[in-house]
Amino acid sequence: MVMRKFIEINEEKCNGCGNCIVDCAEGALQLVNGKAKVVKEQFCDGLGACIGNCPVDALKIIEKDVAAFDEEAVEKHLKSKDNPKLKIAKKEDHACGCPSMAFDRSFVEPKEEKKADNPQGQSELQQWPVQLHLINPQAPYLKGANLLVAATCSAFSYGNFHHDFIKDHIVVVACPKLDRTEPYVDKLTQIITEGEITSITVIRMEVPCCGGLSQIVKEAINKSGKKLPYLEEIITVDGKIR
Repeated sequence: MVMRKFIEINEEKCNGCGNCIVDCAEGALQLVNGKAKVVKEQFCDGLGACIGNCPVDALKIIEKDVAAFDEEAVEKHLKSKDNPKLKIAKKEDHACGCPSMAFDRSFVEPKEEKKADNPQGQSELQQWPVQLHLINPQAPYLKGANLLVAATCSAFSYGNFHHDFIKDHIVVVACPKLDRTEPYVDKLTQIITEGEITSITVIRMEVPCCGGLSQIVKEAINKSGKKLPYLEEIITVDGKIR
């Protein structure tokens, strides 16, 4: 046993999303009864890569008397069928959480030719996930993207949302009233700088609380120090562009 840096998980906060499992290169974490747990002490290197995408701040690094980190054991573990990272994509392992980060992907492969009026209501989505808490700022699909930041309700309110707004954009969704928005400015700033974002469009509802989304995005742009084309569209509650 040695005194070293080690991950501590607050089970009361943990929502079982599985982000930390995906982010842990050593496969040291797994979900047990819907909560993240350390598989074995010697698998955790204490560097904290698992912390970055936790949407509820349930993880932190502490000093703890635990087994020494064993790189050789980790290599064997990662090749074994017991590696939690190999199980994260299985739906049955996530009855209590959202494994969205395990499905982080781009849909930019050639698609069937779409008609201009999009009569079939075909999806224009180019990537997954879309919720801002779950977006990886280093995702390849962000490089040079036109970013669409949409209020959660907007896509349900405006009928032709995909064709008019999502088309040719990478989209993230957020709710300034119901989400835990404290990390959003820093997350968007990181997306703008690391993703070398080309432009930002904000789509929000006309209700007063939705104005907070515009403030978050503008603060992130200012914090990034970049001058970006910025467009904002407001959707009325009866589904029209104001």
